Amino acid sequence: MQPGSEHTATTGHGKGLGEESLAPQQTRIMGKWSYLLAWFGGCVSIGTFAMGSSIVGTLNLLQATVAIAVGCFVIGIALAINGAAGYKYGIPFVVQARSAFGFAGTKFPGLVRAVPAIVWYGFQSWVGAGALNAVSASLFGFDNLVFWFIVFQFLQIGLSVLGFQGIKWLENIGSGFILVSLTYMFFSVIDKYGDVITERLVNIEGTWGMPFWGATMLFLGIYSTMMLNVSDYARELEKGVRRAPLTTIYAMSILPCTLFMGLIGLMVSGATGVADPIQVFSSAVDNKPLLIATLLFITFAQVTTNVLNNVVPPTYVLMDVFKLSFRSSAIIVGLLAFCTFPWELVKDESAAGLQFFVQTYSAFLGPIFAVLVVDYYIIRRRTLDLGKLYDENGPYRGVNYAGIVASLIGAGVALSFSSVSWYASLLPAGLSYWLLMKNWSACKRFCEN
Repeated sequence: MQPGSEHTATTGHGKGLGEESLAPQQTRIMGKWSYLLAWFGGCVSIGTFAMGSSIVGTLNLLQATVAIAVGCFVIGIALAINGAAGYKYGIPFVVQARSAFGFAGTKFPGLVRAVPAIVWYGFQSWVGAGALNAVSASLFGFDNLVFWFIVFQFLQIGLSVLGFQGIKWLENIGSGFILVSLTYMFFSVIDKYGDVITERLVNIEGTWGMPFWGATMLFLGIYSTMMLNVSDYARELEKGVRRAPLTTIYAMSILPCTLFMGLIGLMVSGATGVADPIQVFSSAVDNKPLLIATLLFITFAQVTTNVLNNVVPPTYVLMDVFKLSFRSSAIIVGLLAFCTFPWELVKDESAAGLQFFVQTYSAFLGPIFAVLVVDYYIIRRRTLDLGKLYDENGPYRGVNYAGIVASLIGAGVALSFSSVSWYASLLPAGLSYWLLMKNWSACKRFCEN
């Protein structure tokens, strides 16, 4: 199969709503500012709030702030590095992975990436529905969380089938509202709980040791999913952006939202012991109109995060594995999110469980990231043959077991150091992959550029 044979609606002067394919992207619809705003709007993750809640009593406020900043800096570098192939050649993650895992083998990294996305999709949809239900109960006396969850999920499914054109405008328009709302909530929390925050979070010793580095990995781990499939987004960015400015775009778009959400989660949970974000934000705002606006912000933030982070990756995986259209795949992903039992993940006792969830999936995503980076920069020397990447009967046919074995070796090491699993996985996976590709005869045909 030649690269042009999958090519639908990627050439010409524009790309219609929902017109997405796995072919090399010819039409780039995002400029630098549009790309920055898209990442900004897509990173208001309630998961970050939960990670802030989970480190209460471990770090003081300064240490938590530095941990978030370090995590975001690492994220920015990782996104720029792994997104280079998608940016240069216009290919999505599932195509990028074919040289390292093989046509059939891409099911492994694809499914590993898809599962956390669908879980977060369900979790954040439940939180957004909870905010809608609170608004409904406050204004109209109608209180039915299950009803609003179903309505909200179908709303997101409807938005997600619009593809990157819809995502672009949703994220760009919403980013300003998100920034203003986050700033307001941050200072409202400080104003209401300032004395308790000083006592419980500022005046404690905390630590700069392993728990600190574990915290950096938690905030990094929220985005370890996106670090894997960043090519899905980078292929939409206009040509001519250098790596240093691109790294800055990633870091500066992710840092404000992560910092605000993580610290709000830390401060309010530390002051009140409550981890449910709806209860937290409701208790922090005394004025009813502002409370309604805050709850609507939470709802909107879940939409912007889900459509960018949690819809596109598994949708592309379904397109690749089952040869479905973008719209059909996006609908299936939205329906699968119903099956994640998100109501179990928003309980106060679930913050520690979400921390474990992030550490566990990062142990598998980190090694795949390392394999992709070694494959592109060392094995391929940043040169890809698109004809081979789209030829199911070519040298990348079947499974490249070097990629899978190296990923499992990295995951095994990472699970032994669960608190820093993503970091711990990189060297074992990357080195194993390089050695296997150089010395395992079964992998020789995959070394062809």
